[in-house]
Amino acid sequence: MEYKNHEFYLRRAIEVSKMAREGGNTPFGALLVDADGNILMEQENVEITEHRCTGHAEAALAERASKEYSKEFLWTCTLYTTAEPCAMCAGAIYWANIGRVVYGMTERRLLELTGSHDQNPTFDLPCRDVFSKGQKDIVVVGPIAAVEEEAAKVHEGYWD
Repeated sequence: MEYKNHEFYLRRAIEVSKMAREGGNTPFGALLVDADGNILMEQENVEITEHRCTGHAEAALAERASKEYSKEFLWTCTLYTTAEPCAMCAGAIYWANIGRVVYGMTERRLLELTGSHDQNPTFDLPCRDVFSKGQKDIVVVGPIAAVEEEAAKVHEGYWD
């Protein structure tokens, strides 16, 4: 398969976030894409339905990926996500050894959407800051302006 543009993969992650919301979870979605552009995994947020405080889409995907693929292979992969990974998810991505992260909207934008909601007390801590404290040169791309509003739209009415 030929590698597509970031918007293609992020729009698929947005569809996954819609499925998460329809399934009773918070509206987040993530994908793992290999260096050739193949979508290897899709992951919804499962925090609510599985009663897992670590059930964020990115952390759950990183955990699954680390069981299925080698660290060397994961370093060549990209994790696409609707919203910038929180500190916990950035840590999971770091330990899984995923080499690149691309996100649709910033954590700061997410904080604007969620406010002080008890279910999602969002950090204002960019994943670049988390990664910069580690020993790996994880590439971060985002926010992607072309899909930022689409990613935010899935959250409309959810946090009210």
